[in-house]
Amino acid sequence: MTNAVVLGGSRGIGKAISDALRTIEVDVFAASRNDVDTSNLESVRNFLKLYDTADILVLNTGGPQAKQFADITQEDWEKYHNQLFLGFCIILQNIKIKDGGYIFLVSSGVIKEPTPNLVISSAYRAAFSEVLKVLSKEYAKRDITCINIAPGPTNTDRTKELIQDVEQYKKSLPMGRLGEPKEIGDFVKSIVQNKIKYLSGVTINFDGANSNYIF
Repeated sequence: MTNAVVLGGSRGIGKAISDALRTIEVDVFAASRNDVDTSNLESVRNFLKLYDTADILVLNTGGPQAKQFADITQEDWEKYHNQLFLGFCIILQNIKIKDGGYIFLVSSGVIKEPTPNLVISSAYRAAFSEVLKVLSKEYAKRDITCINIAPGPTNTDRTKELIQDVEQYKKSLPMGRLGEPKEIGDFVKSIVQNKIKYLSGVTINFDGANSNYIF
């Protein structure tokens, strides 16, 4: 049976991906922060002792509070360097993805349109996106597909933490609404279910036409 490890799988987008994969009979381990906290490298290493192989790996984690650059502390930089970058690197170095498998990264639209109050997220999510892009060529030799999903405004607790007036904010969006986590879950499900393999090394902007960049 195909198995999947979904980090941050107990809520939000991670939960939606976990739920969607289960509908096609994938054996999903939806890891919560209690199972693995990527900001804590000891937690990452302990997790890898239990989960060192997967057909499908979903790298997903929350981000920092909104802060202007001048207000970011050294502790903030160190924590999110681990949580958004180094923890994921260690996981990829130590977990075996089976031939023909999938790696999905849930990053953020800030990797292409950096936000002044999300400097840490913009920097480290972009950095790890580059790592995955480079590795996708090596993984391709084993028919392992790598897809970076960059969500825009999505109906999650994270968005509610960052946006004060969500209802007013929705009106400014091209579709007049937030994206739903289920839409991302169904996208991941469709890739796996239909065995789409040639779409690899790419970033999918899941933002309802909200971004201004072309590529």
